[in-house]
Amino acid sequence: MTTSLVLLSDTHLPKRAKDLPAALWADVEAADLVVHAGDWVDLATVDVLEARARDLLAVRGNNDSGFQDRLPLVAHRTVEALRFAVVHETGASAGRERRADADHPDVDVLVFGHSHIPWDSVAPSGMRLLNPGSPTDRRRQPDFTWMRCTVDGSALEVTLVRLAPGADAVRSLPSTPPRPA
Repeated sequence: MTTSLVLLSDTHLPKRAKDLPAALWADVEAADLVVHAGDWVDLATVDVLEARARDLLAVRGNNDSGFQDRLPLVAHRTVEALRFAVVHETGASAGRERRADADHPDVDVLVFGHSHIPWDSVAPSGMRLLNPGSPTDRRRQPDFTWMRCTVDGSALEVTLVRLAPGADAVRSLPSTPPRPA
């Protein structure tokens, strides 16, 4: 069996954009599981994503006041043979992998957000760390981003999806993490 996932974070609706990009909505509707790593800003966005996704695994972020009754700070799910955890913040990039190992033992894949900067690395334990960036707020990045993933047993394939400002078509690049430190 193969499971398709879409990873996104930092949507900041309706402050940074009025809606998610059409290409992302198409990915959401095609995926078996959508993972959102927080900073929704608006509970209406949670409702819409929940309605359009087949399944949703989500957490709240630092900009999500009033979400305490709806979304946790940390979420866990086993997808096929991989143990996923989702959080919003992991701290500074320096030392992130070692902190993730200490903070999230027994996790194979950690999905996080906050920085709006795509990230794909491997912790010393072998845990994969993934930040999909933001589909609505590029900050210092050239493109809006999210990730598509495929889980097949214990194998994980990750693709970083890039959407240039004003573009309708996306560019997809396989994401390959560096070797564990």
